[in-house]
Amino acid sequence: MSRSWERKVRKNMSVVNKKRKKQGTGQIVFNAEKVERLVGRNYIAPILLLLFISMYVILTTTGSSEFQNGTMFWITVACYILLAALFFFRKPYIVIGKDYVQTRKMTGDKRLQASAIKSITVQKGYVAIEPQKGAHWMFSRLLNRYPTDEIAEKLQIFAQTNNITFYQK
Repeated sequence: MSRSWERKVRKNMSVVNKKRKKQGTGQIVFNAEKVERLVGRNYIAPILLLLFISMYVILTTTGSSEFQNGTMFWITVACYILLAALFFFRKPYIVIGKDYVQTRKMTGDKRLQASAIKSITVQKGYVAIEPQKGAHWMFSRLLNRYPTDEIAEKLQIFAQTNNITFYQK
């Protein structure tokens, strides 16, 4: 099938599935698209947030006796701890589809079509996707515990099928 026909089928299937979901019946999966979803783990941001809030607690409680640790102080501490837990349990991922790459950024899920990708660069422990415009997408083994070797293999196949330049350093 051509890509435009696949998009039409996918769009119509999503409309039908939404209606079926509202009716309480099961969803239809027609010619399901094979996607690779590779998940990492975020340790750095939660650790930094916990260090920040612990330093904040230590500095404010051991400071002058004029400062009262009220309810708002402890609500702030609890909110920072919840934010650290959110960053820890919300795993970063990369989805490699037939003609797109998708990941989660700070502002939400982002998707790059194959036509919008300029090049893909792979180094030991790092994978970088360079879009036509905008900043590089970096996937690091050190920061987010991505399985960069698997990502590199899947992206090499993706680059070959979509005629994208692929650099291995």
